[in-house]
Amino acid sequence: MCLLLSSWSGCEKDPVEPVSNKGTVTDADGNVYQTIRIGNQWWTVEDLRTTHFRNGDAIEQIGTATADGTTWANKTTAAYCNHVSGTAGKYFGLLYNGHAVTDSRGLAPDGWHVATEDDWKKLEKFMSMTPNDIDALNWRGTDQGQKLKVDGKGNGVWYQHEYLWASNSTGFSARPGGCRLFNTGEYNSPPGRVYLGFWWSSTKRTGTDELYYRHLDYKKTGVFRYYGPKSYGFIVRCVKD
Repeated sequence: MCLLLSSWSGCEKDPVEPVSNKGTVTDADGNVYQTIRIGNQWWTVEDLRTTHFRNGDAIEQIGTATADGTTWANKTTAAYCNHVSGTAGKYFGLLYNGHAVTDSRGLAPDGWHVATEDDWKKLEKFMSMTPNDIDALNWRGTDQGQKLKVDGKGNGVWYQHEYLWASNSTGFSARPGGCRLFNTGEYNSPPGRVYLGFWWSSTKRTGTDELYYRHLDYKKTGVFRYYGPKSYGFIVRCVKD
C-alpha cells in the first residue's frame, strides 16, 4: 500500500503558470504603456505620446492642434502636436504626421513597431471580419469597431449614438482623438473629442508616398480603411516585433 501511494505521488506534475495576456512597454521618453495580447499579437493599449525617436533624437513639435496650421500642412519631415493639455493628454496620446511614422530612427519603443497593414488586418481577421471586407476600402465590417472602442465613462470615452455602445471586447481600448487635416493643418473634431479617431498604418499605398490608416466614428460600428498623405496628423498604436 505504501509503495502504491509513493508511486502515485511521483506522477504529480508541477502546476503550470498561466500565460499573461497583459504587460507594459516603455518608450524613449520613459512613458510606460499598458499592453495586451489580442490573438497572437501584442498591442499597446494606449496611444503613443513619445517626443523622441528610439535613438534619442527629438521630434519637432509644431504648435498645438489649434495653432500653426500652415506650418504643419507644409512640413516634409517628422513632427507631432499635442491636442490635449494637462494630465488628460495621457488618455489621447499625440498626433504625428506620416513622416514621423516612417522615419528610420524608429517612432515605436525598442522591440516594437508602428502598426502595419498586415498588423491591422490580422486584428480585423481575429475579430471575424470577412476577407473581402479586410481588403476593401471605406467602411467595412459589422461590429468590429465596437469591439475596439473603449467603453464606460470618463476621459476619452466615445459619445453614445442612439443605442450603440462600445464593447471593447478585444481590450484594444481605442479612444477618440480627432485628427489634423493634411491641407490646412487644422484640427478636425467636434468639441469634446468624443466623436472621431484616426490611427496610422506605416504601410505605403503601392506606387505612392501615401500611408493607409484606420478610422472609427461614434455613430458607426465598422472600421474605416483608406489612405492619405503624410501631412495628416493621426494617432499611433504599436505592435510588438
